[in-house]
Amino acid sequence: MTRHGLFLLLFVASVYWCQSQTAHLGIWEGKMNAGVELRMIFHFSQDASQNPVASFHCPDQGIKDIKADNFTLKGDSVYLEISKFRAKYAGKFVNDSVIAGIFNQGMSFPLDFKKVNKITEMKRPQTPVAPFPYQSEDIIYHNKNKSISYGATITIPKGNGPFPAVLLLTGSGQQNRDEETMGHKPFAVIADHLTLNGIIVLRVDDRGMGKTTGDLMSATSRDFADDAIVSFEYLKSRREVDKSRMGLIGHSEGGMIAQIIAAERKDIDFLIMLAGPGENVLKGMNDQNEAVLRKSGMPENYVAAYLVLYNQILRTILSSDTVSQKDNVRLVVDKWVAANPAGIVVATTGIKDENSKSDFVDQFINQVGRPWFRYFLSYYPSINLKKINAKVLALNGSNDIQVISKTNLAAIEQALKEGKSKSYEVKELEGLNHLFQECKTCTLNEYNQIEQTISPVVLNIITGWLKRSLNVQR
Repeated sequence: MTRHGLFLLLFVASVYWCQSQTAHLGIWEGKMNAGVELRMIFHFSQDASQNPVASFHCPDQGIKDIKADNFTLKGDSVYLEISKFRAKYAGKFVNDSVIAGIFNQGMSFPLDFKKVNKITEMKRPQTPVAPFPYQSEDIIYHNKNKSISYGATITIPKGNGPFPAVLLLTGSGQQNRDEETMGHKPFAVIADHLTLNGIIVLRVDDRGMGKTTGDLMSATSRDFADDAIVSFEYLKSRREVDKSRMGLIGHSEGGMIAQIIAAERKDIDFLIMLAGPGENVLKGMNDQNEAVLRKSGMPENYVAAYLVLYNQILRTILSSDTVSQKDNVRLVVDKWVAANPAGIVVATTGIKDENSKSDFVDQFINQVGRPWFRYFLSYYPSINLKKINAKVLALNGSNDIQVISKTNLAAIEQALKEGKSKSYEVKELEGLNHLFQECKTCTLNEYNQIEQTISPVVLNIITGWLKRSLNVQR
């Protein structure tokens, strides 16, 4: 649910270039609008044998030095691919300082690059910087059959333990252990704050990200919950941890994953949901799209028309098998296009003719037809929320346009009221967005423009609640 379904990634390459193309060596920086604006960077260089190589970086998502398994350069054309993420880039050198092209990963996005002398740095003053006044240890551990390795960082307070401990769970989309986005590292900031206040924190790279392995494309939130259970068991095995005071903090989809785990286990003492879902995710995605479109300034009748199509497509995908899925969605789109004015159709979907209609259907299927999305849309939070015995804190910002605060917090509170938890608190925080930043326009693109990573008010609420709930003396 985070970042409006961003599907970043990747690539780079190594290949033989002729010497006449050394003008292409250097740093190439571009910006891709995938719901939010993301900086994408190629670095073309040469290895020790003078063979040109390339690396890809997305600093806004914490993606660095990714190498591709396929690269071709012919004339003024460049093509990069990385099969692991099903992503590709095709472009042309307009001149020695500009590449124009298209990035595709299920959906296609225009992506042009300009040659720069250095990567643009963003100001993120809250990001903690070593040396730290506590123990910080980078670790790798494995699941039972050793099919997946997990890269993580554990931070441990100074002093005599055992200490309370928490596992951080990232939101949707592939993220590293810091939940890095737009140059912000919210989980690093949270971990630093909690550890300084006497709590052990474990934060982990997602599947296929950083030092963590595992298949991503066929995985669902249930698989991510299983990954989190492996991490929780690792945390539980540490001698510094107080086994009676262990819990979870999940952001966005991480809050959903935390619900799944806490409903199944009796050793979860506390649970904090940061912009976690409370209403059925299918409805939540509808509300998200409505809020994002309105915030972009789209006319109300355009928004209403598009939401009809969006809901019909999602329900069609959920009710169709994979074989009939595309044909059924195509029928829905055909009927909707025929029933709406061309202006609304073009503005909301980009459909102008049969080719663009086919592209729209293909891209929609590629985006929402994955096993992850089907599981995600079918999830009802109330079922698990009612089973949770743990202490619960649920927070959301009043200006969140991805997980709408009022409807989701109300649903969370109602489910907890009907459930097993004997201690819970539900709170809306005025003026904060989905990342819990103090925002002005509160659009998706503003995430990148705000220097603040997370409001200090949120950090103090989390820490204060934990200290009261866990009897932390520090």
